[in-house]
Amino acid sequence: MQEEIRNMKWYVLRVIGGKERKTVDFLEKEIDRLNMKDFVAQILVPTEKVYQIRNGKKVSKEKNFFPGYVLVEADLVGEVPHVLKNVTNVLGFLGATKGGVPVPMRQSEINRILGKVDDMALAEEQVNIPFVVGENVKVIDGPFNSFNAEIEAIDEQKKKLQLMVKIFGRKTPLELNFMQVEKI
Repeated sequence: MQEEIRNMKWYVLRVIGGKERKTVDFLEKEIDRLNMKDFVAQILVPTEKVYQIRNGKKVSKEKNFFPGYVLVEADLVGEVPHVLKNVTNVLGFLGATKGGVPVPMRQSEINRILGKVDDMALAEEQVNIPFVVGENVKVIDGPFNSFNAEIEAIDEQKKKLQLMVKIFGRKTPLELNFMQVEKI
């Protein structure tokens, strides 16, 4: 029996923010139930590892870099788009006009996203948190835990931030490392 060559392309599904993982579970169960594995190759939630310090310990957490979106590699023939759209938490395809045909992503775009996912897996320990002078951050470790502070200066080499914290109405300088604060 000759195997059919499927026309797999990447599409973006808009989903309810914060429910990306759960939606992927629902999608996978529905694809299994309807025996559509031949039409849907993979489902992906692009995430990156972010390191922070909590209670003096370095912890990593996964952060979505496209909140509210799930990537699906599929051949949208017959009922496939209809089935994907009607799964719980799915709002629809990105780029589809009302009732129109979903628009596949450009290969260059998907390569960039998948490349970034692969780089994240390789660059496990690299802490790359882009802060900007003048930006407000929240302290998440140390004696000033839960205080908001403004970034005065950034030392990329030492991965330290010079901060200004308002305590009882007076500004107090503070030096913390990147992982002791988070963006607001």
